[in-house]
Amino acid sequence: MDPLISTDDLMAALAEQAPPTLLDVRWSLLGPPGRDAYEAGHLPGAVFVDLDAELASEPGPAGRHPLPEPGDFEAVLRRAGVDADRPVVVYDADNGSAAARAWWLLRWAGHREVAVLDGGYAAWTAEGRPTTTEQPQPAEGGFRVQPGSMPVVDADGAAQLAREGTLLDARAPERYRGDVEPMDPRAGHVPGALNAPFAAHVDDTGKWRSPEELAAHFTALGVGTGGAVGAYCGSGVTACSVLLALEHAGVTDPQHPAALYAGSWSNWSADPDRPAATGEEAG
Repeated sequence: MDPLISTDDLMAALAEQAPPTLLDVRWSLLGPPGRDAYEAGHLPGAVFVDLDAELASEPGPAGRHPLPEPGDFEAVLRRAGVDADRPVVVYDADNGSAAARAWWLLRWAGHREVAVLDGGYAAWTAEGRPTTTEQPQPAEGGFRVQPGSMPVVDADGAAQLAREGTLLDARAPERYRGDVEPMDPRAGHVPGALNAPFAAHVDDTGKWRSPEELAAHFTALGVGTGGAVGAYCGSGVTACSVLLALEHAGVTDPQHPAALYAGSWSNWSADPDRPAATGEEAG
């Protein structure tokens, strides 16, 4: 299944007898809460899932958005009506960076049919497609979380990827360089990591770039020349956008996905014994 779905294809799928389960995961690092946007309007049938509270565990030494406990995540998905034999479509406000976190987690949990709405809620409403403020009450789903279907690395694994493979840093260039650090204990990046900002995956409208464009983008970074690939960001959210882009571009595939450093910079920078590189170069 392609990791992206167009507004046209979603509209057609929603008209079928067994439509996909819709999850609204609108979120912004600095707020306001995504639930406010959901309550103001959302796709018909969509259930809101809170990224901070339901797509992550409590922040701590493991990072600002540690992976959720499997049992807790299963309860969230069942409440939303998720079943193993029914496709799931997730969307956020526009560029897919938050929706990619839900996409990745569902894949990690063993769901085989998950897609992100290309262009998100912005594209849907710009085309005059239906929205509602009615909040559905879906029947409880039966999905069973079986974690481990997507690879995860810890700090040591990320350091190894940076040395022996390719480790991509999804943050904005100024955070990668260490010019600024608004969230975490120290500035800089994992030594050896390459900057691959998640904003480069979409155009000015929030639509994802073509597989060909993304493949060229990653080739220019040196991805695909052999060796393992992984990604990180500030806390493990927007790095999932890199993982989706790699798959959409055909650089990786569902049988050989890139790895997520789940703790990301929030985990790495909290350990004073781990080095931090600065500047434009991988370090």
